[in-house]
Amino acid sequence: MQEAWIDELYEKLVAKLSAEADRVRSDIPFIPVQGRYRDLMMPGGLHWWCNGFWPGMLWQMYHATAEGKYREYAQAVDERLAPLLQEPGKLDHDTGFLFVLSSLAEFLKTGREQAKERVRRAADILAGRFHEKGGFIEAWNPGAIPGTDTRGMMIADCMMNLSLLYRAGEITGEKRYTDIASRHADTALRYLLRPDGSAAHVARVNAESGELMEYPDGQGFAPESAWSRGQGWILYGFTNSWQHTGRKEYLDAAKRSAHYCISALALHDWLPVVDFRAVQDGRYDSTAGMLIASALLELGEAVKGEPLGDHESAFYREAALRVLKACDQKFDHWDAQTDGIVWGASLRYHDDRMAGAAIIYGDYFLAEAILKLKGRYLSVW
Repeated sequence: MQEAWIDELYEKLVAKLSAEADRVRSDIPFIPVQGRYRDLMMPGGLHWWCNGFWPGMLWQMYHATAEGKYREYAQAVDERLAPLLQEPGKLDHDTGFLFVLSSLAEFLKTGREQAKERVRRAADILAGRFHEKGGFIEAWNPGAIPGTDTRGMMIADCMMNLSLLYRAGEITGEKRYTDIASRHADTALRYLLRPDGSAAHVARVNAESGELMEYPDGQGFAPESAWSRGQGWILYGFTNSWQHTGRKEYLDAAKRSAHYCISALALHDWLPVVDFRAVQDGRYDSTAGMLIASALLELGEAVKGEPLGDHESAFYREAALRVLKACDQKFDHWDAQTDGIVWGASLRYHDDRMAGAAIIYGDYFLAEAILKLKGRYLSVW
């Protein structure tokens, strides 16, 4: 029964994304408006942090189906993003999201030397944000958030961006990339992940001493709460760090985060509320559900070979399936004539803009999860 449901979900994904790709092509979408994506609709233009998710989805579908149109459209988007590397001062820690899912994915699938050089250049830009004495990658540039002093801020999301550095280290043989990624992960382990497995979204760290200064407001209910998408970034990010380094403390961190997420999701019928540690008001963030489900499947693979690995793997897989099934029933729209699949998203707890929309990264992580279940996933992170 479960395998039949997975097969059906995969068939729906192929039909939906085939039609969507032919409409969107090399445009770069974010959310659908009246059922259609628009190119570069956010104020950041090409610099918007989410612009890698569409080519990432195209490369995943090329890997899964071998249909040439996905490669054609993905490479066209990659060419649009490439000029960003000539403006490093306008990029931030999300350089990882932009180029892991575009240039790195292209290199993994094609071996193209130009894509490899873009990965190296992007990794150099991300590495340039690292504070050697403080031991962290600074999230944003001055003035990035109007009215907010962003100096010294590190955030949960950057745990995913570390994959750009880990991968650059692997494909170039330069250890410095991995060293920077691991040092940031160490600081995140110290300041962002709590003993109970919940996570802070933002920490401000002294760039000279590495001392924790404060926990500023983030995208959750409060600095002390547990914003669900931030939990997903932490869970997935520490899983990735374990896979790239083999350091046991990262695996333990991923498990701690996973158990917190699973407990919180089970309390809400496996649906992702916006913040796991806040009074609930019926609002969800479907993107958090897709992210956590894909992360749990990744962790399920990562624990194989460990003591009790087979049992833990089955446990994490079952939890991921419960999240996917609950969210599919409540949020997914499979009509191939409209753009966007996973509705019910939220940008942040104290912001109703785009509430209930379908946001591109929700669709991306849904695609990841389905392709993992089908054994057709391109391992990019």
